[in-house]
Amino acid sequence: MEVPRSRFKSVCVFCGSSAGKRDCYRDAALDLGQELVKRKLDLVYGGGSVGLMGLVSQEVHNGGGHVLG
Repeated sequence: MEVPRSRFKSVCVFCGSSAGKRDCYRDAALDLGQELVKRKLDLVYGGGSVGLMGLVSQEVHNGGGHVLG
């Protein structure tokens, strides 16, 4: 099933600089990154390369999405 393109062009995400103590946070960050790529949404974020912020940005970047931060 094809995902319709959003009317939005980018999403701003601010999240933790640590991965948290529960795997569900890590999984949610990776899922968010994949969903942004799937919907062709750019990521605007705080610029951290570690923790949950880093996971989201790496997932978008690795998926071919545009990352600003």
